[in-house]
Parts: sequence; C-alpha cells; structure tokens
Amino acid sequence: MSSIVLFGPPGAGKGTQAERITQQTGLPQISTGDMLRAAVKAGTETGILAKTYMDAGQLVPDEVIIDLIKERITHPDAKNGVMFDGFPRTIPQAEALADITAVTHVIAIEVPDERIVERICGRYSCAGCGNVFHDIFNPLGPDGCGCDRFVEKRRADDNEDTVLSRLGAYHDQTSPLADWYESAGIFHRINGDRAIDDITADILSALQ
Repeated sequence: MSSIVLFGPPGAGKGTQAERITQQTGLPQISTGDMLRAAVKAGTETGILAKTYMDAGQLVPDEVIIDLIKERITHPDAKNGVMFDGFPRTIPQAEALADITAVTHVIAIEVPDERIVERICGRYSCAGCGNVFHDIFNPLGPDGCGCDRFVEKRRADDNEDTVLSRLGAYHDQTSPLADWYESAGIFHRINGDRAIDDITADILSALQ
C-alpha cells in the first residue's frame, strides 16, 4: 500500500483539489480531525482516550493519532493507499507515519501569502441563505443573492492579522517537513495561484 500526503496553507484551495484527487485516484481522503471525531463518536478505545485530551483542551499525542491511522488504513477502501490531508505536521509524525505506510508522493499547493490574505479577507456570506461571495472574485451582483433577507456576514477571524498569524504558523510547521520530504525525492511543489483545472492537471501529472 502506498500513500499521498497533501499540504496547503489555509485558503490555498486544498479542499477542492483533495476532492478531485480522490475522484481521480480512488484513494480515500484521511483527515486526522475527521478521524478523531469519528472515533470519539463511535466510542472506540482510542476515541475514548483521545477524548480525555480533547476535553482537557490538550493536543492529542502523536501516538494516539498514529494508532487511529493504523486502524483506518485497515479498512477495505484503503487497500490501495490513502491520501493524508494536512498530516503529518512535524518530522516525528512523518517518521512515525513512514513506519506504518509507504508515502510515495507529497504534494504542496503553494500560494503567495498576499494572495491568501486577499482570498480569505474578501470572503463574506449571506446570513439568510448561506451563499458565499467575495469582494473581488464573486461580488454580490445588482440582483442580490436571490434571498429576500440578505444580511452580510463575515467571520471575525477573516482579518489580515489573524490570517498572517495562521500563515506564519503553517510555514514554521511545514518548512522543516518540506525539506525532509524533499531530501527523500518525493516532494512536489504545485503553483496554486492559477486556474483550478491547471492546478489539478499538475497534481495528477506529479502523481504519475
């Protein structure tokens, strides 16, 4: 079994590309957050253990996450491999992951920080119908959103200071990991500041 790791800062379009990779390759998308929530809901032994850390407001230890992954990759849909979304985040996690599955491709969707700020800080939605708009890329037209109770809603954390802080944390976390995977010859940098279809094409080319 072989696996793919997908990286990307917030606002890079990773979710869209992850969905397309899954459609093209048939590999299930694995998010540690989703796994944690599923294990807690199911009341598994690992889920119960993870919940004790989560309830205390603590990070779930790497060994617990790895145990969840070990269990997940035994599922029938993972027999040909999986796609890890946002994991690993550190070199120790990457080393632990390498012990349980062969990572063959690491895809990093890269977008300049100023473009990420532009993408995230320009987002807003209608509180009435939930339709999403953007100051530049998808502004509310003269006919509105089709909702007779339009109320503009913006997330409090969609501001430049918060976004730059999140980006700084992402770069600090992933830079050493990128070097680690690059030294293994399996790291692929993808320009994410282009048309969605072009990004998908380059990712699929890298996976081949």
